[in-house]
Amino acid sequence: MNIIINGLNIEYTEKGEGIPVLLLHGWNSSFDVYSGIIASLSGRCRTVAVNFPGCAGSQTMSEPWELDDYCAFVLEFMKAVKLENPIMIGHSHGGRVILKMAAAGLVNPPKIVLLDSAGLIPKKTAKQKLRAKSFKIIKRILTLPVIKNHSAALLDRARKHYGSADYNAAPEVLRKTLVSLVNTDLRDIISNITCPTLLIWGEKDTATPLADAETIKSLIPDCGLCVIKGAGHYSFLEQPYQTAAILGSFIK
Repeated sequence: MNIIINGLNIEYTEKGEGIPVLLLHGWNSSFDVYSGIIASLSGRCRTVAVNFPGCAGSQTMSEPWELDDYCAFVLEFMKAVKLENPIMIGHSHGGRVILKMAAAGLVNPPKIVLLDSAGLIPKKTAKQKLRAKSFKIIKRILTLPVIKNHSAALLDRARKHYGSADYNAAPEVLRKTLVSLVNTDLRDIISNITCPTLLIWGEKDTATPLADAETIKSLIPDCGLCVIKGAGHYSFLEQPYQTAAILGSFIK
């Protein structure tokens, strides 16, 4: 299904009736990753999942977004599809959006589920620091006025070499958006969240390490953590039956 939100043609899916549930996917992903969760919940829940702008069948925004823009988008979407006070489930970037919305008082959901969520700026390894420093030096040189007009191709090659896979796969507007998002740290406001919160995390997640889950758990007063042994950043896909059982117990 499609709907117009703030002038953008947005793709979403809906299944089931009952307890309202909103699912937000991660960066460069889509609501397709939630097919198993939707199937397990839709017998007693109204499950609604939306594709963020620039993902799958949703139109890309014309200007780079910040986290607040995603929050505003979700609020408008919920209003448009008449989804009132849903339980909110988010993976990675979707979890980051939920963290900001709940911590800032934009929503007051009955419960939150965060799946390998983003939202904290992780400590960089020495190798990552060196790569970032190297790229900054190269970018500074290639954008000097005397060579700027002749260095666009070299700068693009440097971005591809030093940038992450997500960064390199995105068009320019989403690259700038991603830079803003990954440099946003929510740890100073997370403790404002008062609703029951469940964290489901992969033991071997390298994108959003388990240490992030432990930090979030320590900051939210009513928060539990379920660790999926041996799983990575998509723990809910690697262990779908275990995830479904955990969610079934939490969403009553």
